[in-house]
Amino acid sequence: MDNIFLNSKNVFLDVINNKDYIQLDRVSVIYQSLRDSISKPLKMILFYGKPGTGKSMFLSKLYNDLRQSQEVYLYSTPILDESEFYKTLAQDIFKIKHDAELNFTQFMAIVKHKEEEDSKETPIIILDEAQLYSQNLMEKIRLVSDTRKVKFLITLHKTEKEDIIAKEHFQTRIWETIELENATSEELKMYIQKKLMQANCFDSVHMFTTKAVNRIHSLTNGNYRDTNKLLYTLFDLYTVYEKENKVSALKTNYISIKMIEMSAIHTGLINV
Repeated sequence: MDNIFLNSKNVFLDVINNKDYIQLDRVSVIYQSLRDSISKPLKMILFYGKPGTGKSMFLSKLYNDLRQSQEVYLYSTPILDESEFYKTLAQDIFKIKHDAELNFTQFMAIVKHKEEEDSKETPIIILDEAQLYSQNLMEKIRLVSDTRKVKFLITLHKTEKEDIIAKEHFQTRIWETIELENATSEELKMYIQKKLMQANCFDSVHMFTTKAVNRIHSLTNGNYRDTNKLLYTLFDLYTVYEKENKVSALKTNYISIKMIEMSAIHTGLINV
């Protein structure tokens, strides 16, 4: 099959690359809402969603789009040490390098000193995985935002009880809350097809019937991360069959429901 299955498998590798961003109508509306919020004079913005809804990919694209025209920094890995957090902020926002420890009081003194200088466009700090920050540090982030010398886009997981920590903690400061949700079955089909077409895997695109996508959606609930893992495993199985010259035993003009379910067992989406 000329590496059709291998190439298709690699499309669904679990990596974050803004070039792999797939534009869907609802996602595009959310993306524009987030860009509009950033342009407003807000101190803080909350962006949340369940794990696997594509938040990190979303932020990667947002960061790469914004950096062309404004000052923005993406902290994709939480900086949990407070001194390192303030030192990173001082370096990024004020271009001040600190080798020694830097505490909150010292950092706020830097902010106060900079308030006397000519104002400039407010820099944006994007905090991914913000649920990992301590409550104490989050409170200090709130105080930093009150200075209006920096704007924070806080991104975190949505809990089962929809009890958003940051929303409770910053309810008087956050003026915008934006949620990213799982895909519907129709959106999931578009997502799969666009990812494959983007990688020139046109033969694989036509293998995904509505019936196959509906089964995938029933297993993943439209979660992008789970869908990627499932389809990576699915095409890996096809690749194994191909290597063992057993591909002729499979239908290659559509995805077999049995193969989908075998892949779901391998990834733990079906318990046996």
